[in-house]
Amino acid sequence: MNPNLNQSVTAIKGIGEETAVTLAEMNIHSIHDLLENFPYRYEDYRLRDLADVKHEEKITVEGKVHSEPSLVYYGRKKSRLTVRMLVDRYLIQVTFFNQPYLKNKIAVNETITVTGKWDQHRQLITANEMQIGSSMKASNFEPVYTLRGNVTMKGMRKFIKLAFHQYGSLIEENLPDALLMKYKLLGRHDALRALHFPENEDDVKQARRRFVYEEFLSFQLKMQALRKFEREQSPGIKINYDLSRLKDFIDSLPFPLTNAQKRVVNEILSDMKSSYRMNRLLQGDVGSGKTVVAAVCLFAAVTSGYQGALMVPTEILAEQHAESLKGLLEPFSIQVELLTSSVKGKLRKEILRKLSEGEIDILIGTHALIQDEVSFKKLGFVITDEQHRFGVEQRRVLREKGENPDVLFMTATPIPRTLAITVFGEMDVSIIDEMPAGRKAIETYWAKQEMLERVLAFVEKELRKGHQAYVICPLIEESEKLDVQNAIEVHSMLSFHFQNRYKVGLMHGRLNSDEKDAVMKAFSANDVQVLVSTTVVEVGVNVPNATMMVIYDAERFGLSQLHQLRGRVGRGSDQSFCILLADPKTEVGKERMKIMTETNDGFVLSEKDLELRGPGDFFGKKQSGIPEFKVADMVHDYRALETARNDAAMLIASSTFWESPEYEALRRELESTGVLDGEKLD
Repeated sequence: MNPNLNQSVTAIKGIGEETAVTLAEMNIHSIHDLLENFPYRYEDYRLRDLADVKHEEKITVEGKVHSEPSLVYYGRKKSRLTVRMLVDRYLIQVTFFNQPYLKNKIAVNETITVTGKWDQHRQLITANEMQIGSSMKASNFEPVYTLRGNVTMKGMRKFIKLAFHQYGSLIEENLPDALLMKYKLLGRHDALRALHFPENEDDVKQARRRFVYEEFLSFQLKMQALRKFEREQSPGIKINYDLSRLKDFIDSLPFPLTNAQKRVVNEILSDMKSSYRMNRLLQGDVGSGKTVVAAVCLFAAVTSGYQGALMVPTEILAEQHAESLKGLLEPFSIQVELLTSSVKGKLRKEILRKLSEGEIDILIGTHALIQDEVSFKKLGFVITDEQHRFGVEQRRVLREKGENPDVLFMTATPIPRTLAITVFGEMDVSIIDEMPAGRKAIETYWAKQEMLERVLAFVEKELRKGHQAYVICPLIEESEKLDVQNAIEVHSMLSFHFQNRYKVGLMHGRLNSDEKDAVMKAFSANDVQVLVSTTVVEVGVNVPNATMMVIYDAERFGLSQLHQLRGRVGRGSDQSFCILLADPKTEVGKERMKIMTETNDGFVLSEKDLELRGPGDFFGKKQSGIPEFKVADMVHDYRALETARNDAAMLIASSTFWESPEYEALRRELESTGVLDGEKLD
């Protein structure tokens, strides 16, 4: 970047110290920052034919005043001014709220220009701007910027115009000619000009195309460089597994592997055999058979003389994994052991001794696995399940328990491809996109609150068959802001409803982990038939006898979360059901309910969820890793994201990128992120 662009914004005429402080609050410190303060939308003042305008669209029209303006007051300082106006062949009504002074300015037969929202049904414009005569706008297409404090829209536009006039010639290109020509992209100077001073929609579109690609390429270069240097700086171990023993094990499994499982197993095994350290994410929908894939890979590691570890978020999940893996692996003389905070005293000491002496082949547990006292003899393969629930630090500590072991992250949250590429860009991604044979699809119904009696009768029908039910509520206790059924209230209502017939349990986030485990164990053992719970139940628990899921206020959950919750049932061979109790007020809410009843495919749902909610809500606000792009939108620009990722991968792998002068600007940008020094990106 040209050093002159690093000057303070006070170098621009009209920006004093006070304004500079306000701009600094908006992260605008230098002239470069000011030039890169992009508009978030545009006001379109072009005159339009009303025949082409959609309902509720914002428009600007010019026409003659057809009637005397009528002014009505209602309440203190509230007024409505109405006037009829002839626009081409249309006689329309224009309404101005709280602008009574306009009554004396508007005269019959005078030409006026108004801008506002068009109501097609009532042939009416609710105007927010008006001028006497024809439009005098300098431009018909004006940028709208985010503002703060004493900085006005007019002021911001003026500052950017002056900055461009004085320093625009110093804007340097950072993309090589080859890429600009390949995608017919505007140069950086022209693209900035078109974003700030467009003449029409096409200017904005072309400028946006350029910056979307630049932002994605810049981010993907960091990701691909990180991946390259992590591989080079941390050589892994070669796990030369015994193929014939592995085939015998796969043949012994109770069900044949699906094609998707075979593909994923092959991807993981080839990583294990390579000398690079594996860094792979395994995505599989609820019930797609990730545990079996984990068992095959852990078995492979053990045949090569290494130990394996599986870390999961909760004790009950650890116990279930330990039980199923023991059943699969112990007939082959593989020692599987469980370590959680509940394992204490002599037994704990004995497990730790055996582990450090290599007598235990596979250790399964919660974050108890990463405590200092836990020491492996020869750890070669690590799996973390529901990895987004562990902090980066916890995952790193487990990895350091061995000499650069291979690492596999598993998740049952179907992450849309665009998010996987962005958030886990430095990982390889494997997807199990096929369900095991014989799984019955969960029948999903959407019911309104007034149908609760019928819903409970349906639940009771399942309970009479000896099955169990989950009832999920969004909040623990009443909040004045949210009229939401809370878990405690629903628990007491259902306890009364099912009294003397079925036992109703309660689980929520305020319980400590021992209490939660006790409730879950009672439900797993069928001592409790109906479990009322907040969303704490969503991860991994396996109760095959549960065939019924009722979700209160379902419109308050995202699609991915609803799908995760629904996946708690349908784990046995019996037909399972999910009932969404919801009265959504918005179109998006209704759309969500409809989609849930139409598909059981988590990946289809996750893509829809991303479209309906946006990436920030997908993982929850606390999740880091989703970059803030100024112009690019991962959902709508996903094709550009894929293109940029492929380009970045080719560039990082080529010597031309590291040596040729035409890539110098991109290399400088990469150096400034610290990736090349082996620093981890935020």
